[in-house]
Amino acid sequence: MFPVYAPKLIVKHARIFLTGVVWVQDLGRLEFEKGRFLMPKKSLPKVKQAISELNALIESQQQTSAV
Repeated sequence: MFPVYAPKLIVKHARIFLTGVVWVQDLGRLEFEKGRFLMPKKSLPKVKQAISELNALIESQQQTSAV
């Protein structure tokens, strides 16, 4: 459970555990699989924006570590 939206900390959690669920205050339940967050079929625009941001951050970290 994350009491605030802290993208870097949430991404770190997803990259360590690879599969699971995190709960973020004001966003709700976010599922991730294989180190990437899954976009829910029905959700608020702010949740979709947050998931897009988290997945973009994961991508940028993977590219940085590959170089």
